[in-house]
Amino acid sequence: MAIVKSVRGFTPEIGDNTFLAETAVVIGDVVIGKDCSIWYGAVLRGDVNSIRLGDRVNVQDGAVIHTLYEKSVSILGDDVSVGHNAVIHGAKIENGALIGMGAIVLDHAVVGEGAIVAAGALVLGGTQVEPGSIYAGVPAKFVKKVDPEQSKEINQKIASNYLIYSGWYKAEK
Repeated sequence: MAIVKSVRGFTPEIGDNTFLAETAVVIGDVVIGKDCSIWYGAVLRGDVNSIRLGDRVNVQDGAVIHTLYEKSVSILGDDVSVGHNAVIHGAKIENGALIGMGAIVLDHAVVGEGAIVAAGALVLGGTQVEPGSIYAGVPAKFVKKVDPEQSKEINQKIASNYLIYSGWYKAEK
């Protein structure tokens, strides 16, 4: 069973039909929407400030979401995918965005709707990733715009697939 722990008077709120892998950790001031999946080794640590996830968000294996004490919060919109071993630290990720495997998004950055942060990218604090764009590199820079329909199709397909995958695990219980 996942570790779901209260701290500083905050107890995580988990939405309906959300899958928490047995080794997922959710601590403190965390609110997770419905139809989400938090995978193996993922950590949502709302001990020093708030973490909010919309609906149909998937936080893949080994990813970490955290904040800065009294200075930043982490907010993820609907249909967001956070790739394996990614780190989101006090940033805002808007609806339908994709954070690639091993990417790092730092405090006060905003990843716009439908944007893609490439695998291994480092989005520095305060960076504004344009909606519907791809950012890559260290530090992450604009690469190109993505056709809005193509971006929506790719990003929502991944989010939908993770909802299907989580169903496999629920069926095994």
